[in-house]
Formats: sequence, structure tokens, C-alpha cells
Amino acid sequence: MSLDHSPTGSLVVYGDDIEEAMSPNRSVAAVAVKDGDASVYKIIHGFLKQKNNSIINVAASVARKAASNKLSRKTSDVFDTLIQQQQSRLGNKTGPLLSGISYCIASCSMILLNKVVLSSYNFNAGISLMLYQNLISVVILVVLEFFAVISTEELTWKLIKVWIPVNLIFVGMLVTGMYSLKYINVAMVTILKNMTNILTAIGEIYVFRKCQNKQVWAALCMMIISAVSGGMTDLSFHLIGYTWQILNCFLTAAYSLTLRRLMDTAKQSTKSGSLNEVSMVLLNNALSIPFAVILIIVFNEWEYVYQTEVIREPMFWFFATASGLLGLAISFSSVWFLQETGPTTYSLVGSLNKIPISVAGVLLFNVPVSVENLFSIVFGLFAGIFFAKAKMSKS
Repeated sequence: MSLDHSPTGSLVVYGDDIEEAMSPNRSVAAVAVKDGDASVYKIIHGFLKQKNNSIINVAASVARKAASNKLSRKTSDVFDTLIQQQQSRLGNKTGPLLSGISYCIASCSMILLNKVVLSSYNFNAGISLMLYQNLISVVILVVLEFFAVISTEELTWKLIKVWIPVNLIFVGMLVTGMYSLKYINVAMVTILKNMTNILTAIGEIYVFRKCQNKQVWAALCMMIISAVSGGMTDLSFHLIGYTWQILNCFLTAAYSLTLRRLMDTAKQSTKSGSLNEVSMVLLNNALSIPFAVILIIVFNEWEYVYQTEVIREPMFWFFATASGLLGLAISFSSVWFLQETGPTTYSLVGSLNKIPISVAGVLLFNVPVSVENLFSIVFGLFAGIFFAKAKMSKS
């Protein structure tokens, strides 16, 4: 799922002068050059400046063999250290990029696939879809843990009692998000989700006594203007959809605030005294299953699912299963992205990520858009970016 609870950067500087980066070994390198190994050292130095990992290995091997009679052990160690450090830098450079791309692809695809399942296939059972997606996540996590790929905390009754309030809000957040996406176009959903930031900021004042700076409040005011103008100019305005989305904003903000408040209590309720992100994903998805079953029975949704013809279409199950897999992919990619960068970069990329989602939503689903509505959407996207930058400057 596309959730807002992931917030809990490394900057890599690449210099052109490898000797400055290797200052502890500068004297050794100078000795190597002085001793007549200058040609070999220059070869390695040149390839390092090109930052080509495969060429570095080949050049190092050839240079060692060519100068095997002249190179001292000390000089060879210098080359090994240079190569290892450059390879490490190449890894640090690609990590944030790959994790960021993975997160963006997973989150964009998740929203669009849910829109396809709920709207294009006219599937009126959002709770059942949520149940199916969460069930997929639980099965995959259990299998991964069985093969020792991941490790999670044991689900004790003490931990479950602490987590139930968080999970109830989590279920409500997913359900309202499903139904709002069914009635509202993707672009307006992303803009209205900005209202969550406003509610969260207000909640932080009363719950955590945390004040916001003027830039943050200015960005929040811009979000309000964008949401109101967007609703007034929305050619496909749907009152039920907007009602679901407003409820979703309240529940998303409540989820974020409740999660932060109960986090320490939850950690104390575990046997190890800690609670990693994978454990939280498993806990949320596993506990949501019984609540989802109860809601399906109460709202008589099971009868609709049993009778509807759409569940007999293979492509429907393909999209539903893909959305479930992407829900889990978002959880892992967001954690990976946070580890590679930081909360500020994560927040900014999350705001920028709304732009391709909005554009794709308008183009793929043939949404009627007026000039006024398009302006409000662009203004809302800009407000989201401004909000993220304001939070970054505060931190």
C-alpha cells in the first residue's frame, strides 16, 4: 500500500584528484613514484579518474604483472586500497539512485493499478481487495522468514494489544483510500492527500508540542487553496469520493501520529526490545486480516464478490495480484531508500513523485480537465514540493 508512515542523507563527494582522497597513503604513493613505478601508478590513477569499475580491475591486474619485478609489496597495497575505495564509492553512488527509482516505480504503479481494479473493472469491494493484497504480503513475508531471508519479531499477545489501536486506524486508512480512488481521478487524489500534511502539522502541535516555522505554514496554506480550487473546478467531481478522501486524510494523519506515540511502548512489548520496519509491515498486514473479514461480513461484501462477473476474468486477478505485490514492494523500497538517503530526501522525492502520478492518471484514464482545474493541480504539486523543502530547511 501506499502509506505515509515510512519516515523513520548521505552526501557522497567525488573528487577528481585521487591522491587527495587517499591522503593517509599519499606518502606511500609518492614513494612508489619515486622508486620508478611512476608509469604504473599513472595508469591506475588514470583509470580511477574515469570511474570505470571493470577497467580498473583489468588495469590493476595488467599493471601488477607488467611491473612485478619493480613493485614493492607496500606499493601494491596502495593500488589495492585505491581500487577498493573507488569500488566502494561506485556502490555508494548507485545505491541512492536505484533505491529511489525502485520506490518511485512501486508507488506510482500501486496507485495506478488500484485505480484500474476499482474503476476500470468497476469493482465495488474495496475491503475485499485490501484483504487480498494484505494476505499476499503476509504469505510472502512468512515464506521469506521461513527461508531466513528476513527476521521479524514474534507476535506476542502483549505486542498485539499495544498495536491494535494503530492497526484499526491502518485498516480504516486503507479502506477509505480504496473507495476514494474509485470515485476520484488520480490527479485530484494526490492533491487532496496534501490535506494530510495540514492535519498532521496541527496534530503535532497538540500531541508532541512541536511548532512549525512560517515556511511550513505558508506551504500548508497553499495546499488548502489548491484543494479547494481543485474541488471547485473538478469536472468529474463526486461528493461520495471527496467524502471518502477527507476521511482518508484524517485517518492517515491519525495513523502517523498514533504510530509515533506508541512506537516506544510497542518496542518495550517485544522480547528483543526493538521493532524493525519488516516486523511492522507484517504486524499491520497480519492483524488487518481478521478486521477485514469482519467488515466484509458486516457490509455483506462477500455476497457481492461471489456474484460479480469480474472475478472470473483472469486479467482482473493479474492486476489485483500485481497491486498486492507492489504494496509489499513499496514497504521494502521505502525502507531501502530511507537507509540510502534520509528522511528529508525521502520526503522531497515523495512530493516530486506526485507529478508523474498525476500526469499518468490524467492521460491513462481520459480524465476531463479544464484549464482552471489543471492550474489547481499544478499549484498543488508545487505546494507539496515547497512543503517538503520547508521541512528540510527546518531540520
